[in-house]
Amino acid sequence: MNDLDLDMSLDIGGFSLESTNETSIRYCLPKIHRKVKSQCVKYEYAEQLVREVSENILNGETVNAILSGNFIFGDFFEALAVVNNIYIDSIQISTLSMGQENVDSFRNMFDGDYLGKLDIIVSDYFWSHNRHNAPYIYKQLDIDDRFQLAVAGTHTKIALIKIGDKKIVVSGSANLRSSRCVEEITIQTNATLFDFHNEWQEEILKKYATIKKAVRGGDLFKLITKGVEEKKTWDQE
Repeated sequence: MNDLDLDMSLDIGGFSLESTNETSIRYCLPKIHRKVKSQCVKYEYAEQLVREVSENILNGETVNAILSGNFIFGDFFEALAVVNNIYIDSIQISTLSMGQENVDSFRNMFDGDYLGKLDIIVSDYFWSHNRHNAPYIYKQLDIDDRFQLAVAGTHTKIALIKIGDKKIVVSGSANLRSSRCVEEITIQTNATLFDFHNEWQEEILKKYATIKKAVRGGDLFKLITKGVEEKKTWDQE
């Protein structure tokens, strides 16, 4: 869709909206809001989607996609990083389920230095039926405190991707692994929506985390000596 050229000027019988003195005027022209470009696409495989529309995604356009049963959503993240040779600062995902192939893909991203941090929220339904996979998940992804896995009663499918100052939100019906069903997702660069989802997902990650991360090094020392430093400041006053 092409941007529309809108004439936002206003002529109401000689009444000017431009200030002629230091006194602020009551009325002002409305700001021009450009409609974000969007497109609707259909894809069978994740890498195919990335190769053909990732430039649009990284440039802030919205992509609405219908996916085939062969589309493994978890492959999207690795393909996005590798095809474009970009470093993803963090990925935060809530999903009903995931498979071993998804775990291997995220491990590839860690090993290839394409990903900084990964947080995944899975449903308690998945955990009750697939917790035998937990040792493999921890072994492959629990590296240098860069991974967290939370288990909660959720059914949401949302991925938050942070690349520099870009905040990308992927939401829809698709889980990380293929369900052999037609799925739909929307991909958009939207900082407000990103922050909204990040806020409540962080609360879930804090309360339902399955990996206890120790405070280390300088941060631990600061925690230990916090009361001492506060007392010194108080005594000096």
